[in-house]
Amino acid sequence: MIQRRYAQGAEPTVAGVSFRTWAPQKKSVSVVLLDANRNPIRELPAQAESSGYYSVEDPDAKAGMFYQYRLDGNVFPDPASRFQPYGVHGPSEIIASSTFVWSDQSWRPPNLRDLIIYELHVGTFTPAGSFRAVAEHFEHLLRLGVNAIEVMPIADFPGDRNWGYDGVSPYAPCRAYGRPDDLRYFVNAAHAAGLAVILDIVYNHFGPDGNYLGAYSDDYFNSEHHTPWGAAFNFDTERSAAVRSFFVENSIYWREEFHFDGFRLDATQAIPDDSERHIIQEITEEIQRRGGIVICEDPRNERRIVLPRSEGGYGCDAVWADDFHHVVRTLMTGEDEGYLGYFAGTPEQLLATIREGWLFTGQLQKDGIPRGTKGVDIEPERFVVCISNHDQVGNRAFGDRLHAVISPESYRAASALCLFVPYTPMLFMGQEWACSSPFCYFTDHEPILGRNISKGRRKEFEQFSAFREEKKREKIPDPQAESTFLQSKLNWRETGAAGHLATLRLYQEFIRFRQTKLTDRRRGTWRAELVAAQTLALRYSPPAGSDVLILAQLTPIKATIEAGAAILRLVDGFRWEFALSSNEPAYGGEQHGFYDPKKEAFSLIQPETIVFVAHPSNNGGNPDHGF
Repeated sequence: MIQRRYAQGAEPTVAGVSFRTWAPQKKSVSVVLLDANRNPIRELPAQAESSGYYSVEDPDAKAGMFYQYRLDGNVFPDPASRFQPYGVHGPSEIIASSTFVWSDQSWRPPNLRDLIIYELHVGTFTPAGSFRAVAEHFEHLLRLGVNAIEVMPIADFPGDRNWGYDGVSPYAPCRAYGRPDDLRYFVNAAHAAGLAVILDIVYNHFGPDGNYLGAYSDDYFNSEHHTPWGAAFNFDTERSAAVRSFFVENSIYWREEFHFDGFRLDATQAIPDDSERHIIQEITEEIQRRGGIVICEDPRNERRIVLPRSEGGYGCDAVWADDFHHVVRTLMTGEDEGYLGYFAGTPEQLLATIREGWLFTGQLQKDGIPRGTKGVDIEPERFVVCISNHDQVGNRAFGDRLHAVISPESYRAASALCLFVPYTPMLFMGQEWACSSPFCYFTDHEPILGRNISKGRRKEFEQFSAFREEKKREKIPDPQAESTFLQSKLNWRETGAAGHLATLRLYQEFIRFRQTKLTDRRRGTWRAELVAAQTLALRYSPPAGSDVLILAQLTPIKATIEAGAAILRLVDGFRWEFALSSNEPAYGGEQHGFYDPKKEAFSLIQPETIVFVAHPSNNGGNPDHGF
């Protein structure tokens, strides 16, 4: 057999096309070649290998042709298909990966410690909803100041619209967004613009429609492990080698053939694996070996994810730390239902979260289950924080965004604080201009499944007080309705409108301040304290450079804070100079707080994040950090 790059799929070679799939329990496997009208033109029997794979080489096949596998008489698309032009149930297309001309040979992504991530959904980011259309807004992202795009899952899914977490063809870029070379164009153009691209990939489950793995082998799943979506993938039995290869090579495939700079692994708490080397660790090792990074989504606050492998960890680069979002949201809104009910939303919890990286470090929860491990010794860049992401918007009944439910002052203050904490900030598309469009949950399943999805979506909210009455639940947007998808698209005309432009200006200038003034965010260079009932102080004291003091309060309260606490003090010869405030008129505010040097006191009169920089009053040297 001709040397292949990956264990499965159709790979064009100098001698034709090599086909290979894993179907260990099948007695007969063949490849059915189809013409442009999807009619069979010939069928090639595949040869069984001792490891359960079947393979065949066809000297007459070429890129652009369609094919299916026949398994004991029944035909199916290739689970490792590189493209599904007619949907996940249709034939697979042979794709040549070597024809695209890359120009990113000199590209070097930003360091992890410098990342500012922008999460987007390809289908709703632009009116066209395509890979190529994303590139039309790179200039906006560059002016904003972000340097990494995180793309929600693009593995092909049933229908023409989906968040991406119902994907079933993990090697096939979604046809609704373009062809594989359109995706390559997008990544190549991002690198040319100076933007890294992180891909969200889902290895904890496949969607409910179009998942043909079971038709190839029951061994793709391990019924001893359960997830919220059913049986887990089989990563840890004696017949798991090919399954592990299928998923590990999938991440390598996206890295090598599409040049993604890294990956966000979805819901890693739902990837059970009792192997000596967890599949998450194996994937991370392979991606890091190729120069990429791995970020995990995991609500357990589990330090093992980012601990070095020499210390028994998986060695991943970073982890989503959603406690920051939950504390900030509950503090500003008072919401206490669903998972937000685990958070009291107090300034003390906000302080603890900023100091640690996440809130819970092993405490018993209200359900009697302990959660979390310590994070205070983990470098800040390994925690990804936000005040908005696809889950925290889209999992709300109406997909309403944070700025729609709190005051403009509170939204500006929370936005600024998220950008100034020492952790890796992530924005969700549109939040930077307080866009008017919601981000709803949407699907495009076949009618019977679709009706069940719609009913299930509304039933999810029965537990919430606002939706206990059926009439109120009926107002929740139908995920199957195309209008639900269309209303979730960003309206780019808003970015030039007065109110939206002011918010955008805040994001641009606060990001610029972070990038130029808060360059040293290592532990030991900053400290956080509560200096009033609702006011938090965060002080950066880098070994080289001026001290920066950030005061933040997210609720409407007047506060006068005497500068007696160590975190607020400067030695003689230095003074605090106002630098930036979320309530400046340029950002839509009316009056910002201030420092009165005569009274040696700070004054804040409403929700605000305000910044002061230490300056010499005369020709003094570096200030005593005061703590």
